[in-house]
This record gives sequence, C-alpha cells and structure tokens, in this order.
Amino acid sequence: EVQLVESGGGLVQAGGSLRLSCAASGFTFDDYAIGWFRQAPGKEREGVSCISSSDKSTYSIDSVKRRFTISSDNAKNTVYLQMNSLKPEDTAVYYCAAGVFGTYSCTGRLYEYAYWGQGTQVTVSS
Repeated sequence: EVQLVESGGGLVQAGGSLRLSCAASGFTFDDYAIGWFRQAPGKEREGVSCISSSDKSTYSIDSVKRRFTISSDNAKNTVYLQMNSLKPEDTAVYYCAAGVFGTYSCTGRLYEYAYWGQGTQVTVSS
C-alpha cells in the first residue's frame, strides 16, 4: 500500500522556521519524484517545490526559492522541506505527493503526481 505521511507543521511567527517531513512507503522511492504542494483557504492547490529521488534535481517556485530548501534522504525514504523566513502568506495546508518523471525534471503540476499525502497545516502569524 502506497503511503505518504507529512509531519512537522504547526504555528509559527513570521520570520520563523519549520521543517516538514514526508515519509514514503509502498513504492520504489528512487523511481519517483516527490513534490510539496500547498493550499490556502479559498485558493487552488499550488506546487511549491519538488525533488527527483534519483538525481536529486530540484524545482521551486520563485516565491520560496530563497527561503525554502527541499532535500531527500533515500535511506529513510523521506523528503524534507526546510522553510525559513516564513511569511503569513505561506499559511496553508502542505501536501507531499509522488510522481514518475523518468528522465524529465519534476514539476509543480498537480496532475503529474499519482500519490498524495493527507497534508499538514502550517500557520504563520504576523
């Protein structure tokens, strides 16, 4: 059974940091890219960052590039999202997802990800 379990969310003040974890099981981790997505109230879900488990190539949206860092520990089948300098606009439910990209770079397009976690809430207070 494929499982993606997010953890590490919480309430933090603006300027603070959180590290999200996504623990994966039930599939061959090295064959997949893992993406982080977020959905704020009343907004569409958007891709934030992704990493290919095989070559560790990454992608991030411009609004988080200098603040968020994605990494993976293949021995633990876990992907992390280190979020620094958090802003109130980062408040959202954060989801991780797994998708197969082959030799292509991972993207933030939701439809390219087959498996999804349940999400973890991140709230940034001003």
